[in-house]
Amino acid sequence: MRFTRAGALTAAVLLATSLGLAACSSDDKSDAGIVTSNITEPQNPLLPANNNDNNGSRIVDRLFAGLKYYDANGVAHDDMAQAIETTDRKNYTIKLKPDWKFTDGTAVTSKSYIDAWNYAALGTNAQLQGYVFSNIVGYDEVAAEKPTAQTMSGLKAVDDRTFTIALKSPSIDFELALAFTPFYPLPEVAFKDMKAFGENPIGNGPYKMARTGAWEHNVKVDLVPNPDYKGERPAKNKGLRFVMYQSFDTAYADLQAGNLDALDTIPDSALSSYKNDLGSRAITKPTAQNQHISSQTNIPHLAGEEGVLRRKALSMAINREQICENIFRGTRVPSRDFTAITLPGFNGDLPGSEVLKYNPTEAKKLWAQADAISPWSGRYEIAYNSDGGHQAWIEAVANSIKNTLGIEAIGAPYPTFKDIRTAITARTIGKAFRYGWQGDYPTMLQFLTAEYYTGAGTNNVDYKNPAFDKLIDQALAAQSLEESYKFVGEAQALLFRDMADIPVLDFIATAGLGEKVKKAELTWNGQFDFENIEK
Repeated sequence: MRFTRAGALTAAVLLATSLGLAACSSDDKSDAGIVTSNITEPQNPLLPANNNDNNGSRIVDRLFAGLKYYDANGVAHDDMAQAIETTDRKNYTIKLKPDWKFTDGTAVTSKSYIDAWNYAALGTNAQLQGYVFSNIVGYDEVAAEKPTAQTMSGLKAVDDRTFTIALKSPSIDFELALAFTPFYPLPEVAFKDMKAFGENPIGNGPYKMARTGAWEHNVKVDLVPNPDYKGERPAKNKGLRFVMYQSFDTAYADLQAGNLDALDTIPDSALSSYKNDLGSRAITKPTAQNQHISSQTNIPHLAGEEGVLRRKALSMAINREQICENIFRGTRVPSRDFTAITLPGFNGDLPGSEVLKYNPTEAKKLWAQADAISPWSGRYEIAYNSDGGHQAWIEAVANSIKNTLGIEAIGAPYPTFKDIRTAITARTIGKAFRYGWQGDYPTMLQFLTAEYYTGAGTNNVDYKNPAFDKLIDQALAAQSLEESYKFVGEAQALLFRDMADIPVLDFIATAGLGEKVKKAELTWNGQFDFENIEK
């Protein structure tokens, strides 16, 4: 689920003057132990099943605890789960640890999970991440546009600490996915006014909101440790302050000035110098993140057979190697599939992947074939959020396309990450757009299901292919990882055949720490391991 700001350091009203961290500078002793980190304004209220960007989700993941959690390397561990039992990977019995409470003092029970999951799945609630429950028996009736049931029949409470889950088919990924954000429980108070709850969420995780109104929109979000958290990832700091900047350059200046503790993306302007600037405080790590260029089916010349030909031509007109070297100084690598190079089972030589290689001759040939269907007119625009450090690489992509295909190609900036995501979600963007995906749990299936499975709430290109869906289902039902990888490869071959969108870059993440930080590391998907940051 997570669309990255990718740099989409958004927003805001936070004064390009580094005002953002004035309140937590070293002169303010009361804030001395609080870890400050960059963020952007979340697209939606802070509800577990309605956040599909990594801004809202990084907050939600601090506020809530689920059955499992992922460590920095992407390994899943039990959190609230005392036991997860299955003999067939289709029918599960979940046993919760005793005496867990939400921060309003109410108990976390089996009902807390069942109610939260049913709310997420209910079609009329329009939760962006509701699709993750699609394999639970009864989901189809609940998720329909006009639901014929309000609760999934595959979820049943045995007692306050035990519940069962019945899946439609076996899943090799289901238990691993239980640490993913949409699977968190919700307290009863949430259902009284979900909108209000999303502004001031009450969770059961390692942190809680510092106060009512701790989310100061377009400015910052303050979290403090939850003293009643009983799980395996307690806060090792005195709190978190997520600060919203207008640009990564401003954030980087604050990092160097000692006013920011953790910056998860080094700006392009500093990629040649950040290692010298920061020394041992510079971090470089391959992570499960990517950047794609996509388009929706309502754009002229980019639908149907013509659209397939043009997307392949556009892909082969992009000189990825040159962009990675000249702009990103080797901190990005050319994409080789639709997932990410760091994931288990990755195969960079799938059938059809040649369309990801720079080939001007073949690009022109395919473009001419598309012109024979319908002559090209207009210009090719690529939307990006200008608060996210994307201008340079998008303009390089556009220039590569222009020089290869002889068409007018330009970048089309949107002010903020929230602005572009709103237009994409509403299907009103009307042009090609960049998006980044950051893994939610470390499997290729998570990327593919979320982005391309029919009906997935994060399938922003409206890709629909029953054969692809069937292969994903077979990969999930596989008896071994090796068998699953085989089906994943076949599914991706279909994506290449249909050129569902255009993979461009995979990440070697670059990040930096402030001088007051004693210990911190990036996780497998490019976020900081926030609970374990020490000052």
